[in-house]
Amino acid sequence: MDPAVTAQQPETSQPETQQPESTQPETQPCPSCGAPTHAGDQYCEECGADLTPGQAPAAGGSVAALETEDLASSRTTLIAPPGSDRSAGSEPPTEALPTLVCPQCGGRFAEDGYCEQCGNPAPRERDRWTETPASWVAGVCDKGLRHQANEDAMALAADPGPGGFAALVVCDGVSTALSSDVASLAAARAARDVLAVDRPDLADPGQGGQADPERTGADRAEAWLQRMSLAGRAANRAAAQTPPVGPGPEPGAYSPPSCTFVAVVLDGDQATVGGVGDSRAYWLPDDGTAEQLSVDDSWATVAIEHGMSREEAESAPHAHAITRWLGSDTPDAEPRTRQLTLDRPGWLLVCSDGLWNYCSEADALGRLMAETITSVGSAPADLAAELVAWSNRQGGVDNITVTLARFDGGPGRAERQTTGTGASGPEHV
Repeated sequence: MDPAVTAQQPETSQPETQQPESTQPETQPCPSCGAPTHAGDQYCEECGADLTPGQAPAAGGSVAALETEDLASSRTTLIAPPGSDRSAGSEPPTEALPTLVCPQCGGRFAEDGYCEQCGNPAPRERDRWTETPASWVAGVCDKGLRHQANEDAMALAADPGPGGFAALVVCDGVSTALSSDVASLAAARAARDVLAVDRPDLADPGQGGQADPERTGADRAEAWLQRMSLAGRAANRAAAQTPPVGPGPEPGAYSPPSCTFVAVVLDGDQATVGGVGDSRAYWLPDDGTAEQLSVDDSWATVAIEHGMSREEAESAPHAHAITRWLGSDTPDAEPRTRQLTLDRPGWLLVCSDGLWNYCSEADALGRLMAETITSVGSAPADLAAELVAWSNRQGGVDNITVTLARFDGGPGRAERQTTGTGASGPEHV
């Protein structure tokens, strides 16, 4: 698909949620966010919670009422997909952890999953989770403040010792697609597993699984590029095989499960990057110029290529409409890859647009990272959590995923361990 041509096609309008007339003018607080609602409202205009009597919000999905003007530009959508209606998604593939006390008011949750005192729904495990595969690698995935479900996903792996191997994978479910939360998690985990198993820098099948000392330099770099391509294909298969679950007015009216994909593998001082969509990877050195490593497949990128300023393009209504994605209806799922050699200490950051919405430029993100380190220290899990919290303080209108890997080496390859997973690295399209 030609992105420049595709970007000229307008997105199909969203169906309006029909509100029944009401003769009761009274307002009452939304049981989920506390915003005022009117009698007869089907959904909360602030958070999208289902207000139908006796009905719980659709788990793991989104509703049409969330498509308000202030959220439209922050939601990931497809450009000219085969369907464009929003829908309630399917249940996330992870079960909720037992919750006895409501974090909002201290009340207890009833069997229907709502607090008996304030009416807030019980938190789900998928709403927010942290991964820390090693002391130098961590990530936080959070649903933000305005979405009813978390359609972001991440999957990490790393050697126990710094300077070896790490893999950071982030996928962002497409908002106009069914079951995008399930697709994103399946895709992220599938890609991570490909990157983590039988790493090309450590073992050669002809060596009986033993390390091959000759498999270095250009051979090793090329092997990681091939492995990143395989990881992207595995992620696409996982997304494409996700069953679409959710209501629709007629067959074919909704997009099939879809998501973005971005991954970074760190192998010593070599980084290999792959991406499809508009989730991003950055290199943030302690001293030097920060760099965005990935290239967005989006309406905004096409607009910038045609002369629009970055600020104008990224704030436009269609800024987050993507021209490539993972899923059964993708026009092109082959990851755009590149490699680089890290020559100074710094951070590899892989994130969804829930973070970069508020801090897009690499230099600005580098300054934010430095300020965050001053505030909470340099532990990756603490940094990721604070960057998520910062995004929520800016509005939290989208799901937010932040993953980090610390690089403390310099020129030359760091000694690699024999356990864990990862990769990252010049543009190779």
